Amino acid sequence: MKKVLVISGASKGIGLATAKLFQQQGYEVVNLSRSPIPLAGATHISADFSNRNWADNCCEHIVATLAGADQVVLVHNAALLHKGNSVDLDIADLEAALAVNIVAPAILNKIVVGHMPRGSALLYIGSTLAEKAVPNTAPYVISKHAVVGFMRSSCQDLAGRGIHSACICPGFTGTEMLLTHAQGDQGFLDTIAETVTFARLIEPEEIAQSVYFCANSPVINGAVIHANLGQIER
Repeated sequence: MKKVLVISGASKGIGLATAKLFQQQGYEVVNLSRSPIPLAGATHISADFSNRNWADNCCEHIVATLAGADQVVLVHNAALLHKGNSVDLDIADLEAALAVNIVAPAILNKIVVGHMPRGSALLYIGSTLAEKAVPNTAPYVISKHAVVGFMRSSCQDLAGRGIHSACICPGFTGTEMLLTHAQGDQGFLDTIAETVTFARLIEPEEIAQSVYFCANSPVINGAVIHANLGQIER
C-alpha cells in the first residue's frame, strides 16, 4: 500500500516532527518549503509561498509523487507570523500573511486534491489564535481565523468523496517561530507557559501525534482540534 504525506514547511518545528512520525508509520514524505527537509528519504520540493507563482516550476513534480497512491494526507503547515496592530495595519504584512497562510494552501489544494483517493485526509494547522486574539498580532490572527473557515469549507465541498478534513490548532509550542517571536525573552516564555494547565510549552512531537490521529480518523471531519494542553481562562 502506497501512503503519501504531502506537507508544507517541514524543514523544522511541527512540520519536521510530523514528517518524521509519518515516515516511521510507512508514509512517503513530500515536503514543500524554501529550506530542505533534514530527513533522509524524504522528497524535498523547493517552494517559496510568498511568491504567487511558486507552483509554476513544481506542479508536475508534486503530481508525480502521488502516482499510484492508495492514501494521500495533505497537511498545510507552513505559516508566516507578522506582528501588527489592527487599527494601524501594515497592508503589506497582511498580504504577506495571507499569501503564505491562505493563498498557498488554496493553490496546493488545486494541485493535490484531485489525486487524493478515498480514505485520504486534508489537514490544516491552525493556532490558538485561530479562534481568539492577542494584541499586536493582527496579520497572523486574521489569517489563522481564515484557515478555520477554509477547513470548514473543505469539509463541505468534499462531501461524498471519502476525504476528511480537520484543523489542528496548537497552543504555545516550542518551535523556532515562537522563540523568534519571544526575541530571547525567557520571562515571556515563562509567562505564556503559566497560561496552560500543565504550565509548560508543547513539544512539536505532541502536535505531530495529533496530526497523525486526525489523518487516520475520518470521524474527525470538519472539526477544530484544540491541541493546547488546556488553556487557563482568567
